[in-house]
Amino acid sequence: MDAGRRQFFRVAAAGAAALAARPVRGVQRGGETPAPAPAAYKRIAAEEAWGTAELFAEWKRVLDANPPDEPGFAALWRNLDPAGGGGFTPRLMDLGAGRLDAMDAAGIDMQVLMLTAPGVQVFDADRGTALAADSNDQLADACRRYPDRFAGLAAVAPQDPGRAAAEIERGRNTLGLKGVIVNSHTKGEYLADTKFWEIFEAAEALDAPIYIHPRSPSPDMLGPFVDYDLLRGDLGFGVEVAFHTQAIINAGVFDRFPDLKLVIGHGGEGIPYNLYRIDRTHPVRRPDDRAANPPSYYMRRNVYITNSGVAWAPMVEFAQRVLGVDRVLYAMDYPYQYDVEEVHAMDALPISYEDKKKFFQTNAETVFHLV
Repeated sequence: MDAGRRQFFRVAAAGAAALAARPVRGVQRGGETPAPAPAAYKRIAAEEAWGTAELFAEWKRVLDANPPDEPGFAALWRNLDPAGGGGFTPRLMDLGAGRLDAMDAAGIDMQVLMLTAPGVQVFDADRGTALAADSNDQLADACRRYPDRFAGLAAVAPQDPGRAAAEIERGRNTLGLKGVIVNSHTKGEYLADTKFWEIFEAAEALDAPIYIHPRSPSPDMLGPFVDYDLLRGDLGFGVEVAFHTQAIINAGVFDRFPDLKLVIGHGGEGIPYNLYRIDRTHPVRRPDDRAANPPSYYMRRNVYITNSGVAWAPMVEFAQRVLGVDRVLYAMDYPYQYDVEEVHAMDALPISYEDKKKFFQTNAETVFHLV
């Protein structure tokens, strides 16, 4: 391998590792945890990351330029030891035997794949749109090769809402992709702004759920998160997506697009736990709000959550109770979080078989049109 190629993989590995919440475990620990036994339900993991070599190379160019509108992206890389996460980039780029072997070892029947954060949203509109289209072509090819193992979400560049809407249509109608991935804010801007609503219009018309995945907080939020080293999955990622989701609700998006489906991960980024208080303060804080109903109404009608990164029975049971058993989906967060023991733990959830099948299988099949 020549020096340039070694350098590429070293830098790309550092960027991917920035998003990791915990070390990879399970199979990588020598196979001490046995694979879960086949179940009467399918295990569909609904928030699994991947990325292209082209994307990682372009990220490096952005970071070399040190753009002032991407301080969070830069901060994640600056705080990394490049040698600390070298295993993630190969796993992200692998849409073949290695990924399938890891799925088999963990008893995962299917992954719903989405372009890893921050995706194409750190680029200008032209570059972001081109990289999104290229990644969607590569993802669709993998889904065609392994139709029983992979389903994919189309990446879009919100920087150009019109072209993003067109890419949603191409992804659904031409490529057979099952929804849309948006890696939260786009250079500090949120989909709640009406200038982005072409994206919602296309997604609703095509019944394409939009998955909002975390990235580091937006520039106006970022400073204290960096100062106290809380910009990752411990707090910053969840705050970012919880804010984005509630901003979309408050903006009246779901009144304008009542059939739109939104999906968020990591146990709903804290929203279910706080939903009572969110409802109580909503009319007080925003008496002229454009949303016609309390936030809980839209969370139970338009929003789905996954347990990605939170393989914890109390969270799953609470979310099912608060939002409904039809609203909570299983996810692993591969490759950033990979622990076979966590699959065993979710198999052992103290809930009925019917509700467990919804959690692992049928909710994902319904939301992402997998059957």
